[in-house]
Amino acid sequence: MSAASEFKVLSLIPPMTQLNTPYPSTAYLTGFLRSRQIEAVQEDFALALVLRLFSPSGLEQVLAACQALPEARRSAQVRHFINEFRRYRACIASLIRFLQGTDATLAHRIVTRFWLPEGARFASLEHYIDDGSGDPLHWAFGALGLQDRARHLATLCLNDLADVLRDAVDPRFEFVRYAEQLATSQPHFDPLAEALAQPPNLLDDTLAALTREALTRHQPQLVLLSVPFPGAVYAALRIAQTIKREFPGVAIALGGGFVNTELRELGEPRLFDFVDFVTLDAGERPLLALIEHVKGQRSRQRLVRTFVRDAESGEVRYVNMMEADVAFAEVGTPTWDGLPLGQYLSLLDMLNPMNRLWSDGRWNKLTVAHGCYWKKCSFCDVSLDYISRYEGASAAVLTDRIQQIVAETGQTGFHFVDEAAPPKALKTLAQELIQRELGISWWGNIRFEKTFTPDLCQLLADSGCVAISGGLEVASDRLLQLMKKGVSVEQVARVTKGFADAGILVHAYLMYGFPTQTLQDTVDALEYVRQLFENGCIHSGFFHRFACTVHSPVGQQPADYGITLLPLPDGKFARNDVGFLDPTGTDHDALGRGLKKAIYNYMHGNMLEEDVRAWFDEVKGKVPRPTVGRQRIAKALAERG
Repeated sequence: MSAASEFKVLSLIPPMTQLNTPYPSTAYLTGFLRSRQIEAVQEDFALALVLRLFSPSGLEQVLAACQALPEARRSAQVRHFINEFRRYRACIASLIRFLQGTDATLAHRIVTRFWLPEGARFASLEHYIDDGSGDPLHWAFGALGLQDRARHLATLCLNDLADVLRDAVDPRFEFVRYAEQLATSQPHFDPLAEALAQPPNLLDDTLAALTREALTRHQPQLVLLSVPFPGAVYAALRIAQTIKREFPGVAIALGGGFVNTELRELGEPRLFDFVDFVTLDAGERPLLALIEHVKGQRSRQRLVRTFVRDAESGEVRYVNMMEADVAFAEVGTPTWDGLPLGQYLSLLDMLNPMNRLWSDGRWNKLTVAHGCYWKKCSFCDVSLDYISRYEGASAAVLTDRIQQIVAETGQTGFHFVDEAAPPKALKTLAQELIQRELGISWWGNIRFEKTFTPDLCQLLADSGCVAISGGLEVASDRLLQLMKKGVSVEQVARVTKGFADAGILVHAYLMYGFPTQTLQDTVDALEYVRQLFENGCIHSGFFHRFACTVHSPVGQQPADYGITLLPLPDGKFARNDVGFLDPTGTDHDALGRGLKKAIYNYMHGNMLEEDVRAWFDEVKGKVPRPTVGRQRIAKALAERG
């Protein structure tokens, strides 16, 4: 190994994150390290695991696991797989190539409904409304949507196989949430420790093989495990287990979104049986300090925002030598070099148009600004670095990064992954993109604030904006004020209409179960949402159940929101979600089911004229009439001038 390559860092994406595009954390870190002349490489084990299992040889291993089950334990899906195995094995390689975009003509065969084996997931097609064509998918894809129709059917087939893995190999397996219950707000490490002590199953063995191959290929001195979600923790620690056992000289660091939100009070020493370091918040400065430490150039006492286990006492210590973070403008350009960009799977699972952007097609992910310029929303982790430290870069720097990424990847689609992209920065970026005549497509998340005038919306569309998402949350002016959103429902209507009129897809994040939210609030909120769809302001939406976190204003000042927090359970591992008592006593579970049914139908143009009370048939007692006039949004739009 040459002097320039004496130290190498390997960043890994553990299963499961996304299958259509790489999760960007390793691209950010690899690009940053290379900008500092540090040799860095990356691998995506989420994709690699799926490609290895969903192959002819992989399915043979799955079959062996199925046949090893006693007859009484074989689910209907497992029996179907065994009976149809020859068809699955014959089609799987071509099916994967089709989803990778390299065998488009296969769509003609897929849509016949005779080529693919069809398991339980295909039963969902029978629930779609027949529009008279005799084809249950005609309403979604029309007469000419051949590729989309085939991709949806192919995705259902993969979901069937995922069900087989879950029933026969590991009941915790999901494409995006692998064993997340072992880590989500889990105060004790015991569930993870017990799972990791079990004999390895087929998924574990496959992951161990991928780990051995990557470590042998790259021979790093430091491995970074980026864990954005609870559903990647178990696999990350299985990877670490293999490294500790077979490559004991390699240092391992754990970081990412899960760590930054759930492990801020980490005191569990057993975690350090698997990893050597756990770092918090923006990774650049802690990583530079960590590399110097591993190379013997910096003492452990001079690490930055890093948990370690004390060698003498065995206790967890938090070490944080105060050093300035690397400026956002100086973090370098993300790089996807080393990731198999042509092998990602373009899935079409949910027919929600915004969910499709998440799972269909490969997007280059980029950040316009670090943190949130608003940082006031009471439900948000405003005290944490990823929200509180707001820092931008010039439009010229951002556009330079975009040009570099397009040159590297050959792909012009961008997902700006900001918490809320700032309007001023988007305006100058759009002007720079137009001036340089860069024909990119992009989408991202914003606040629906009045700065987004119709003229600005059109400018963003001209620069390549194809979709925008934003938080309407609870569509109630009283609750929006309590949330400190800084917007009103009527303002949201005018802003979203401006985007929609510019030809931009608009998705609204919606919330229910916020403190003091009553049945009347929920009925009124749904009436507002109905009118937003009816008036063409939004095209897509999704209702999330409110969860109180310890780092949010609600979690830190619960009395201001009329609630009482439940005691956090004792424990030394994850601490984030916290239960609470709301004196209103609203049955949000019953309301949530009605809200989700309503939004699904509204997205497809169904039942927009119906009284919103019809959706709450599971609510006990009388559902109150909306206090919102049925023309409230139409009048607000007419008054915008």
